[in-house]
Order: sequence, then C-alpha cells, then structure tokens
Amino acid sequence: MENLDLMVLNQLLGWRAQGQKALLATVVRTWGSSPRPVGSIMALCETGSVVGSVSGGCIEDDLIYRYKRISQPTAAHPSENLTHDIPDSPPERVTYGVTADEAHRFGLPCGGTLELVLEFNPEVAELQQLVDMLTQGQMVHRRTDMSTGKVTLLRALQPQALSDDGKDLCNCFGPEYRMLLIGAGQLTEYLATMALFCGFAVTVCDPREEYRSGWQVAGVTLLSDMPDDVVKVFHVDKRTCVIALTHDPKLDDLALLEALSCDALYVGAIGSRRNDEARRSRMVEHFDQTQESLAPLRGPIGIFIGSKTPPEIAVSVMAEVLAVKNAVPLPRDMQVGPAKEQLLPSPRSEAVCFLPEK
Repeated sequence: MENLDLMVLNQLLGWRAQGQKALLATVVRTWGSSPRPVGSIMALCETGSVVGSVSGGCIEDDLIYRYKRISQPTAAHPSENLTHDIPDSPPERVTYGVTADEAHRFGLPCGGTLELVLEFNPEVAELQQLVDMLTQGQMVHRRTDMSTGKVTLLRALQPQALSDDGKDLCNCFGPEYRMLLIGAGQLTEYLATMALFCGFAVTVCDPREEYRSGWQVAGVTLLSDMPDDVVKVFHVDKRTCVIALTHDPKLDDLALLEALSCDALYVGAIGSRRNDEARRSRMVEHFDQTQESLAPLRGPIGIFIGSKTPPEIAVSVMAEVLAVKNAVPLPRDMQVGPAKEQLLPSPRSEAVCFLPEK
C-alpha cells in the first residue's frame, strides 16, 4: 500500500486527467477532539467516488451529497432535478460540528469541530508535477492562493506543519516513510505486511537465496545484496526505519552500524536482552563504538505485550515504530527490556539451567 497522501493525489490526478470534475478537501483547523489530524486530505469525484478521509465517514457523506452530479433525475423524486455539481470557483471553507446537534449528526466526538478547505478541479499539470516530485522521494510545500486557487509547488528540505493565514494555504507532502528490513523470514513477512498497511514503502534485504525464494508479500522491494551495502545507498533519513531481523551478526551488525551513522527515524534489532547485550559488546570491542554512540540503537525492539508468535512480535515492533513516528514517548514499563527486567530473570540468568539435587 502506498503512502496515503500519494494514493489520494494519484487518484485525484486520474479523475482530472479523464476530464472528470473533482475536489480536494484538506483539514485546516480542529477544535476539541477530531477523528483526523490537521493536514489530512481526501478527494471526491463528481461520480461520488471518494479516496482518503477527513472524518469517520459522515462528513464524507455530506460532501458527496453536496457535490455529486445527479445525471438521471426521476419523476418519482423531483427534488433530484436540483443538480449537485462541483463548481469551477476559488477554494471555499466549510466548518462542521459547530453545534452539539451538528457534532452528533456528523459523527464527531463530543465537542469536536473541524474546518476544511475545498479546492475545486485542481489543474492536471500541477497534480502531475506534485505526484512526480513525491514519487521521486522529494518533500514538497504546496501553496494555494485562496483568492484564485492558483497553486505553487516548492521543494522543501524540512517538514513543516500546515499553515493557513487566510490568504494562502500551505501543506507539506512527502517524502513517504520507508522501512528497510534485514532478513526475509516469517517475522519479516508479518512486519512488512503491517508496515505496508500503515503507509510505509518496504524494502527487504537478504543475501540468502533460501529465504528470498519463499518470500510471499506483494508490494515489497526484495534485494539480494549484503545489508550494509544496501544501507549505504539507501539514503537513510528522518523518515527511514532500519530493522535487523536475522539474528546473524554477519548480516545484522554492519548494517546497523551504517544506519546508526545516519539520521534515521528508527534503528533496531530483534533479539533477547542477552543477545542485545552481546551485540552492543561486540560493537564496542570490535567497531570502536561507545555506549553513547549506540544509544539510538533500539533493542530488544517492540513494546511489551507478552508476544511469543511471529505475528504477535510483529504487532509489538510495529507499535513501537508508530509510537516513534508519531513522537509518542513510551512509558518505561511498556518497553520490552525494562518490562522484562521487572518480570523475568536478568539476561545473564536466561540461559542457566538448574538441575535437581540427587
């Protein structure tokens, strides 16, 4: 599954390229609780087709009612002779949930209010340029003149929050979040599937042909190069996760070190507390690392949910990745290492077997 914004813009581009009228809706302001954050977008075609979301569904239904073209009115329903159509006009603002009754009607949480900007019939050339820039991994500031609807696209170096001063609306798009997974085993298949559903572009790297040959998840880029070589050319940035899942130091360690030298969103490796401790010791002893340089390395990865099976472990890891992506600090007792320290023996005693006395 591609990045949600890119999916919305691609579909909008397709409608407009076919000559269909369509609108782009952007959440520009919220008060109280809101089902979708500021900057969220959706597109609506004159046929009533919708992609993306600005609410739990009720606001989308109202926009469809307002702007869907009714081409075949019937005598049984004369009110349908009133044609709903997407206008050729400058952007408009619309607010939902001002009153308690409206909030209830549109399915907003108690006290929730949101304001949308509706842009009618965006230009095909501008949409094509935006999609091309995002597909190439660029970050783009899209500025809309609210009085004319004219759009300006600027390549950006840093993400910025949506801004709306009443004259110009500026929304930041891309680049998509990426996840590089080292190892093509069963756990990787579950984690890759979840990452795709969450809008990440997923690449899996495994030089072992016996693992690659059984890969079954569509939509993933599968590479056979050595993991550290892949990381070197992957252009790891603040929207990139690198996760080692092989348990093999020959594959994991050098790739992790390469990732730690970049400004990555998330770098981590699967393994027990004992394995994590051994990995860090190797890196300090053989690769001139320090505890400070290894501080960004996450391990054992995931949040503590008592996971045992590959799908459960994948849920645990994906939950931690999303928490980091969304800048949500995890309480210490939710992190795998600290949680197990409270509930289980120390790493040094994990492998100890006590025999009964004779």
